[in-house]
Amino acid sequence: MKSFRLIIIFAIFTAIYLFYNFLDLITDYLWFDSLGLLSVFELRLKYQIFIWIGVFVAFTSILYLNFTLTLRLTRFVPTAYFRLPGSEAGNLSGIVYLTHKILKWIAFASSAFLGYISASFAKDNWELILRYINQKSFGVVDPVFSQDIGFYFFSYPFWNSILGWLEGLVVLCLITCLSFYFLRMGLNAFSSHLRGLFHGPIKIQISFLLAALTFLIAFEFYLDRYSLLWSSTGVVYGAGFTDLHTRLYSYWFMSIFTIALGGFVIYSFFLKGAKLLALIAAVFLATSLLTQGIIPGVFQKFIVEPNELVKETPYIKNNIEYTRLAYDLNEIDVREYGGTAELDNNKINANLSTIHNIRLWDWEPLLSTYRQLQEIRLYYRFNDVDVDRYIVDGEYRQMMMSIREFEYRQVPERAQTWVNQRLRYTHGYGLVASPVNQVTEEGLPDLFIKDIPPNQLSGMEITRPEIYYGELTRDYIFTNTESKEFDYPIGDKNQDSVYQGDGGILMNSFIKRMIYALAFQNFRIQISNYFNDESRVHYHRNILERVKKIAPFLRYDRDPYPVIADGRIYWIIDAYVLETNFPYSEPFDRSGFNYIRNPIKVVIDAYNGKVQFVNVEPNEPVIETYNAIFPDLFTDIDSVPESIRNHFRYPVDLFKVQAQMYLAYHMIEPTVFYNREDMWRFPTEKVAGIEKPVDPYYMIMKLPEEKKEEFLLILPFTPVNKSNMVAWMATGNDKEKYGKTRVYKFPKQELIYGPMQIESRIDQNPIISEQITLWSQQGSEVIRGNLLVIPIENSLLYVEPLYLRAKTGQMPELKRVILAYKNDIVMENTIEAGLRTIFRGIRLDSTSQSSTPSTSTTLESSNEKIRKLGILADEVLRKSETAIKSGDWKSYGEYQEELKQVIQELNRAITASNK
Repeated sequence: MKSFRLIIIFAIFTAIYLFYNFLDLITDYLWFDSLGLLSVFELRLKYQIFIWIGVFVAFTSILYLNFTLTLRLTRFVPTAYFRLPGSEAGNLSGIVYLTHKILKWIAFASSAFLGYISASFAKDNWELILRYINQKSFGVVDPVFSQDIGFYFFSYPFWNSILGWLEGLVVLCLITCLSFYFLRMGLNAFSSHLRGLFHGPIKIQISFLLAALTFLIAFEFYLDRYSLLWSSTGVVYGAGFTDLHTRLYSYWFMSIFTIALGGFVIYSFFLKGAKLLALIAAVFLATSLLTQGIIPGVFQKFIVEPNELVKETPYIKNNIEYTRLAYDLNEIDVREYGGTAELDNNKINANLSTIHNIRLWDWEPLLSTYRQLQEIRLYYRFNDVDVDRYIVDGEYRQMMMSIREFEYRQVPERAQTWVNQRLRYTHGYGLVASPVNQVTEEGLPDLFIKDIPPNQLSGMEITRPEIYYGELTRDYIFTNTESKEFDYPIGDKNQDSVYQGDGGILMNSFIKRMIYALAFQNFRIQISNYFNDESRVHYHRNILERVKKIAPFLRYDRDPYPVIADGRIYWIIDAYVLETNFPYSEPFDRSGFNYIRNPIKVVIDAYNGKVQFVNVEPNEPVIETYNAIFPDLFTDIDSVPESIRNHFRYPVDLFKVQAQMYLAYHMIEPTVFYNREDMWRFPTEKVAGIEKPVDPYYMIMKLPEEKKEEFLLILPFTPVNKSNMVAWMATGNDKEKYGKTRVYKFPKQELIYGPMQIESRIDQNPIISEQITLWSQQGSEVIRGNLLVIPIENSLLYVEPLYLRAKTGQMPELKRVILAYKNDIVMENTIEAGLRTIFRGIRLDSTSQSSTPSTSTTLESSNEKIRKLGILADEVLRKSETAIKSGDWKSYGEYQEELKQVIQELNRAITASNK
């Protein structure tokens, strides 16, 4: 009776588990159908079911056959029994006899259970199988086996996986076989019958399984030859001299040798005992150790290392060639860049578009300021700040913007009702945008788009500002219900709205409402009067979660960015193809991948949630393969409106990966690469008092050989263990120049200041240091922003913003801009003022775009500045005289250098006051 109750309970739990899994399938079906991607869901589900059934049937059948054979071979063994725990020794009711019938049921249940577990894991290999079936060629072969690169991406993983599953099946058969012999012979009698395992039919079964495992291991050695192309034992990544002259032959030898051992295992069927099997195992282990470890180690030590460069040169060439190919570094255009040319009035005015788009706002202080100024209500939240470009009032401008999303967790606890969470507070509203370089008189960003509802700006008009899908939208919600939605606040009142889009799934039937009531485990959905036939349910609203559910085989950028196009707000997410099996290609750090491309741009409508996977690189073989698998998933770039295409950016993550690899792989001569003679690194800078690597930054600027400015992503480089600059990299973002990368190398005989050297010179500047110290003593926190290196006409300008924030406040204000050019360093209110100081009153042809803070509030007068510089010069002079009287020549030299800088600053201030 107790057993019957246990069976009933197990059946109920199984039914509940299957029911909720079935519910997930139904809701996924409806969700994919609402996006017009039902074929993607059905294809994936079809192959998962096919694989699950195939593996379940195969594993269950083979395991049950193995069990049945075990039972048949032990049918003459006395029936075993065991005593239940807690039963008395003389109590026969406490004894359970393992009869043939009971063991047969155990065999069937165990086979089905193991088959179910195996099938559940195997169904996740649908992608591996479909990639193998639909694989495309790269048109490039490896230098060792002459296999197309596609073989290593699609075929090799497939066969490796099949081999792993077969080995797992054989091992399962061995374990279950031995377990059943154990049960059949009984717990106490097992040791006395142990020798029987290696005699007669029982031994034949075990030996057959061992032989099958041996042949599979032989095939594994055969496949392992290809893994040499990812060897990390040599001087570079990939097959080296030792790999191809010892390990390759050892894999061939071990493959053939293991097949021979499998023959001896079969031969052992006809012998008594297990001595031959034990000998085979010992010989296999010893031979494997000798051929895989000892011989290659000795060969490397005594043959290769004494003359390593000569022997490894061909393989270093392979590593350089294939790494550059895998990271798309071959297309980089390398040019010379002087970096020391003189700038004058004409050159400055010829590059005003560059100067007017120098970014003065870092995203962290700007985000804090946005939150203080424009979150409006406590339930709104700016999650991130992104950079993009727009044509505003006919001018190409670099803009920073942030989406105002709804953060339900910040709603007062008393207002966190089910109706508010699911029906009323459904969406965020609008955004805030400001140019990268404009400042108000208070030192705050000049907001071009602000407030609720947002004001209209020529070139960035917004007619549909509601944000139903975003980075912070975690919860499912309902629209078009009897409860109107909160749209935005107006003074002490709220503006309500009704959803006008076609996003989400219509709940226009009793069955659909019941499905979602069960799926969300909330029966209000079924019985509430709020819902009608026009009501819609929206779920998977987080944009990253959304795209990962549709295409989990792609890797997505961590930083989606918003775009204003045709009056609507869209999100764009860069999707990557990452692979780990590119021959000879160096892996990227610990992440393991050694091939990367960005062939897909995902466009998501923030209002409707519609998703479009745009194929911007249709000839990329991995995407070609996925396109053959899912013909309805990807769309051609021409199907995307130009208003959206104009905002495609070259992603920072991809640029950083390529730049990181280029630090070493700009060296293409094997000897130079081997000796690491010209290694580069990312420069460092001081941000908020912390030294950190310089991040790539977007910039509207004109390249030296171009006649028109463009939107670029740039990054400088410095040598390893040095701080001077050796080169800078720039990648285009605009239309036909998208992805075009150039590296500008500085002359090796010239000293070009790197970011950290400029930072040090800023620290040593007495005027700047005194002002920063003064601000810090007045209860304020001084924040030094990103130091930007701005190439202009074969010369360099360095710009660093300076922010001031009250120690108890959260709203940084931009107070000064530090400019450095050659040996000049100045700190002024604006970039234009700094340029006039450096270039002795240079006159700009057009009015500055950046607002100048009023003199009365933020800028000390020229006379006051001259007075302070005079006092400082007098003080430094007295210190130098004291030092020379005491014989401290070192301090005297330092004071003299400081005095020289103060006098230079004094001369500039006097010149500026006379203009």
